[in-house]
Amino acid sequence: MLVTAAFIGPGTVTACASAGIGFGYALLWALVFATLATAILQAMAARVALVTGQGLAEAILSAAGNPALRWVMAALIFASLAIGNSAYQAGNISGTAAGLKLLGLHAAHPALLALATGTLAAMMILIGKPAWLEKLLIALVLAMSLAFVGGLAVIEVDWLRVAGGLLPQLPADSLFTAIALIGTTVVPYNLFLHAASVRGKFAADAEGLAASRLDTALSVTLGGLLSMAIVIMGAATAKLTASGAGPLDDIALRLETLFGGAARSVFALGLIGAGFSSALTAPLATGYVLAEMIGGTGDPDRRARIFKGTALAVVTIGTVFAVLSVNPVQLILIAQSANGLLLPILAAFLLWVAARKASLGEFANGPIANIAGTAVVLVCAGLGARLILRSAGLWP
Repeated sequence: MLVTAAFIGPGTVTACASAGIGFGYALLWALVFATLATAILQAMAARVALVTGQGLAEAILSAAGNPALRWVMAALIFASLAIGNSAYQAGNISGTAAGLKLLGLHAAHPALLALATGTLAAMMILIGKPAWLEKLLIALVLAMSLAFVGGLAVIEVDWLRVAGGLLPQLPADSLFTAIALIGTTVVPYNLFLHAASVRGKFAADAEGLAASRLDTALSVTLGGLLSMAIVIMGAATAKLTASGAGPLDDIALRLETLFGGAARSVFALGLIGAGFSSALTAPLATGYVLAEMIGGTGDPDRRARIFKGTALAVVTIGTVFAVLSVNPVQLILIAQSANGLLLPILAAFLLWVAARKASLGEFANGPIANIAGTAVVLVCAGLGARLILRSAGLWP
């Protein structure tokens, strides 16, 4: 559930709502691909962690024998997590604050709501125990699941058009949004978070690995279905009058127009659950990875200090940007597209480690896993390359 809590954040809600409002059901296929890709990569990350007894960053850097290659890998991992997650955190905190406003706290200044959200997240990271935090995250995931699925249940949906959206297509000007949908689902930091959190929960044997795969498949499928529900909500309400304030406000207004204030409140609760769960998991993932990379193996106290210091730094940076009222919507979409560009590189690192018999022995990737992982890397790389070429004017 940590994985679901991490990738269903305000960024996901924003990207999915924007996709539904702007392109109807046409980009649902991107979420189907992203959900399958996430399940494949997360299962690999969990297997690497369980078999090697290391976090994913540790396993990748340990497998790189060349010091220069190790530095390049470390830089890419740091760039995709520390920098990206700080940008995401601003969106997580702003999204939680937006949900609180939609819930009825209109009188409170957005900066105060953002500051309160950031402070609460910092306190929970500072004093919270892992088991307690995990239970809180599961509760938040269940709350947003009920909210978004409940919202979908009362909307009139054209299910034939939904089925048509499962066929790959790219309407005009939709490539950026399609990559953002993939980038908000196949989240690089989730690979590292999953690897860090799964150790000790499953045995490093065939039975434990099978249980881990089932756990991953169920959680990722739930997250993918929630993302699709938000796209469908945006598409099904797109013809109604919009507020013009942004996709989150637009969906809230349209739901209120259709079903009254209760529907707006349900959507707000889902957004709060999405925002606050991600406001906890993004700093946790960054803290885990930096502690693995520079914390050493012989001093648990030093690793704990690096972990908490890094996590609190991510919360602080995100809170500052949120308090300064930096508009998170474009920032989130750009960060997700950047994630989509970095993803093939990090996925290739993961695929390389998961296929190494020197690291995983009998549990290394077989032919089917290698083919599936390679397909994910190639599709993500192709979409990212096309975006770069279009930005440079080299692709129509």
